[in-house]
Amino acid sequence: MKIPRKSNFLPNISQTTQRGARPLAQRLCTCLIVSSVALAPVALADTIIHAGRVFDSTSAKIVREQTLRIKDDRIVSRSAGYAPVGGDDELIDLKGSTVMPGWIDMHVHIDGQLSPEAYSERFRLGPADSALRGAAYAERTLMAGFTTVRDLGTTDGVAQSIRNAVAAGFIKGPRVFTAGKSLATTGGHADPTNGVRPELRENPGPAEGVVNGVEDAFKAVRQRYKEGADLIKLTATGGVLSQAKSGDNPQFTEAELEAIISAARDYGFRVAAHAHGTKGMERAIRAGVDSIEHGTFMTKDTIKLMKKMGTYYVPTILAGEFVAQKAQEPGYFSELVRPKAIAIGPTIKSTFKEAYEAGVKIAFGTDTGVSAHGDNWQEFPLMIEAGMPALVAVQTATRNAAQLLDQWDQLGSLDAGKYADIVAVEGNIEDDPELFGKVSFIMKNGVRYR
Repeated sequence: MKIPRKSNFLPNISQTTQRGARPLAQRLCTCLIVSSVALAPVALADTIIHAGRVFDSTSAKIVREQTLRIKDDRIVSRSAGYAPVGGDDELIDLKGSTVMPGWIDMHVHIDGQLSPEAYSERFRLGPADSALRGAAYAERTLMAGFTTVRDLGTTDGVAQSIRNAVAAGFIKGPRVFTAGKSLATTGGHADPTNGVRPELRENPGPAEGVVNGVEDAFKAVRQRYKEGADLIKLTATGGVLSQAKSGDNPQFTEAELEAIISAARDYGFRVAAHAHGTKGMERAIRAGVDSIEHGTFMTKDTIKLMKKMGTYYVPTILAGEFVAQKAQEPGYFSELVRPKAIAIGPTIKSTFKEAYEAGVKIAFGTDTGVSAHGDNWQEFPLMIEAGMPALVAVQTATRNAAQLLDQWDQLGSLDAGKYADIVAVEGNIEDDPELFGKVSFIMKNGVRYR
């Protein structure tokens, strides 16, 4: 319908309808006020959890008989005893359970999973395949009790897409922080053209995450910013699974590392460094990286340097155990990778023990994507076997991980004001480490998934 150009179609809100009547504007305002009162949203009920054993991530101790009050996606309060429940509130009875903040895995690859076909799949599968698989991997990770993950290396922006899809509610999964494409040097651990025919190798540069020199370093970091990364990941040494001879040689110069850190700080990025060998590891620590991933051949001097610089250690024992086991299966790895898996894998566990006993700051990480998604919990028993008490291990996956993420104000504890990310197991994790694989309750952002 065409609206007339004259104002006769729309009433003059200052006119009156009859002598002595209130102005139309006043009557409209009154109606709006009445309507707004009548249509005001009813306050949603709270969720109340009665928890028999609550893990306090600050002290790494258990507190008994606590009440958690949750409204929307946040924890409103945590109090002693079992508080009474209002008529409209929902009660969740976890009196027989150990209740913890949602676990955080600081080293995953959400868009892939290792198999004997993984190398050939690079030529057969595209980004859409990786994204669809990644959606399934994300759900498995959440259902294992991990409500937040740090993805340390993806291709084609797949992890960014998974992060965004989870945040928008299109798929189920943990909260994702991703480094985007890992940074490497030519021929280094994350050079995407390693192991391919000469005519396919081309000459990747900063856009593809390959750095040669200070100028490249700045451009590579800025490219990750452009692609929507949350942090930077660099490969300071060779790696186990790359199709290259060395698994531990240094692969960045000190000048390149310093340039990466400088650029990262300009853009508010934290920096994680994959490192197996001592020399490359120590270069990265001196340059100011926030965490060392794997750290396989760290020495006492490396440990001293990490403590001096405040560098976190993310051990990934599970990945080491997994590749060492698979190296025994004929044909699982190429003959270039197999010796590295045999040499490096079993060493991580003893390195972890030494670093923990020396007081290095440790954050939980698994390198899942090497091992199967959903098996992330197996890192807990491995840490315990290596000498870390069960509750300290949980602290690495809650408070320590949140602090390394720079998210301690939002995640990592069951304190008021933080996201309602909660997991629980039936029983006492100090008595049975296998309980970590039997999560009975999962909540993320106040939404129950189990």
